[in-house]
Amino acid sequence: MTTRLLLIADTHVPKRARSLPDAVRRAASGVDLVVHAGDWVTASVLDDLGALATVLGVWGNNDGADLRTRLPEVARAEVEGVRLAVVHETGAAAGRERRMDAAFPETDVLVFGHSHIPWDTVTPGGLRLLNPGSPTDRRRQPHCTMMALALADGAVRDLELHEVPRG
Repeated sequence: MTTRLLLIADTHVPKRARSLPDAVRRAASGVDLVVHAGDWVTASVLDDLGALATVLGVWGNNDGADLRTRLPEVARAEVEGVRLAVVHETGAAAGRERRMDAAFPETDVLVFGHSHIPWDTVTPGGLRLLNPGSPTDRRRQPHCTMMALALADGAVRDLELHEVPRG
């Protein structure tokens, strides 16, 4: 069996966009699980995504009490034999792989956000680190982004970074 996931983070609605981009809504309606790595800013984003797919998410540093009461700081799930963890912030890029190996020893894939910078690496311990960037606030990146992937037979399959059109 294969489970399709959409990875997003740092939506910052309504500060960086009035609502979720249409491309995100379309992608969310076509997957089995949406993983959001925090900085939703408004709980309506959680509700909107939850109406489209199952959501696994965490709160971020820009999220208030309304989201912090509904979401954990770290979320975990096992999907198709892959042990997932989600967290908003992992600290500085320098030393990230070593720190995350130590912090998440029982994890195969760690999804994180905060930097708005897409990231895909494997640590020396074999942990896959994924940051989908932001679909609404590119900061210093050339495009707003999100990631799609499939999980099957205990492994990540078909990982793609997608540009999210503005407007």
